[in-house]
Amino acid sequence: MAGPRQRDAGAGRTAARRLWTSLAVFAGVVVVGVAGYMLIEGWPLLDAVYMTVTTISTVGFGELHTLSATGRVFTMVLILMGIGTLGFALASVVDFLVEGHLLGLLEGRRMNRNIEHLTDHHVIAGVGRVGAEVARAFAREGAPFVIVDQDPEAVARARQEGWLVVEGDATEEGVLERAGIARARSLVGALDSDADNVFVTLTARTLNPGIFIVARSTTTRTEERLRKAGADRVLTPSIIGGRRLASLVLHPLVSDYLDLITHGDDFEFQLEEFTLRPGGAVEGKTIRDARLHDDYGIFVLAVRQRDGRIEAKPTAETLLSAGDRVVLLGTSAQFRAVEGRL
Repeated sequence: MAGPRQRDAGAGRTAARRLWTSLAVFAGVVVVGVAGYMLIEGWPLLDAVYMTVTTISTVGFGELHTLSATGRVFTMVLILMGIGTLGFALASVVDFLVEGHLLGLLEGRRMNRNIEHLTDHHVIAGVGRVGAEVARAFAREGAPFVIVDQDPEAVARARQEGWLVVEGDATEEGVLERAGIARARSLVGALDSDADNVFVTLTARTLNPGIFIVARSTTTRTEERLRKAGADRVLTPSIIGGRRLASLVLHPLVSDYLDLITHGDDFEFQLEEFTLRPGGAVEGKTIRDARLHDDYGIFVLAVRQRDGRIEAKPTAETLLSAGDRVVLLGTSAQFRAVEGRL
C-alpha cells in the first residue's frame, strides 16, 4: 500500500488526469447528443448542438422541434448522462483550482523552462542530508545547479529554498535528460544507495562523456565500483568523518584554523581555485616572476598541471602554464583584483 508521501507526490498528476478525463467524458456526451438528434430527428447541426447543450445543462428552454417518442427517450437518457458528467467535470475543475494544482503545474512548467536554458551547470542526484549541503554550498557560491530527487518531501523543501528541481528517479535516463545532463558541467551522486549511485554514474557518463562526476559511497568496497562506472572522484563520508574526528583530537588548532579558512563565513581568508587562461599575464612565468604574493598578498598553495601532475608544494621556481589549475589562499578583494591576470 502506498504511503502518504507517495499519495501526495501523485496528487497533482492525479488531479490533472482527472480533470482532463472529466472534460473528455463531457465532450463525448455532447458529441453523442448532437449525433443522436441529427440521426434520430434529422435536425441540422446548429439545432442539435443547441438542444444538446440546453438538455445537458438542464436549463430547459423547451424543444426546438416536436420530438418523436424515440427522441424523448433519448433526451431523458441524455439528461441523466449530462447531470453526472457535468457534475464530475465541475468538481474536477474546482478541485484542480482550489487545491493549488494549477499553480503547481504552472510553476513546474516555469521551472522546466529555466532548466532548459541552463548550460555548464551542476546536477545533484539526491537532496538528502548530504545532497542538501552540496546544494547550499553551490547556492552560496552562486553556481547554477539542478536537483534530481523522487522524494516528495525533499522536493518540496528544495522548492521552498528556491532551487531548481526535477522530480523523478535519477537513475532513469529521461529524468537526467530533463535536468540537462548533456549540457551539465558536473554530477554529484548523493543518493542513499550505493547501487543507485553506481547506476546514476553509469547513466550520466553515457549521456555526457565529458562530465565531471563526484559520487558518494557508504563503504570502501563501493569506491572501486564507482570509479569503474565512471566517477572521477569518490568520497566515503564515514572515512572522512573518522579522519576529521582524529584530527580534532590530535591537532585541534590546525583543524579550527582550516575550518575558518574553508567554511568560515566571517573569516577574511579563503581558498580558491583558478584555471590559468591562455594569454594571461602569468602564463609562462614562475611563481616568483608572477608576483602574486608580492603585488596582491596571495599565496600559491598547489598547482595541478595540464598533464595531471600535482605540485602539492610548489616552489618560487614552479612554472605556470595556460591550462594549469592553481589553489590560492587570499581574501575576496585580492581574488577580484588578480582575476584579470589569471
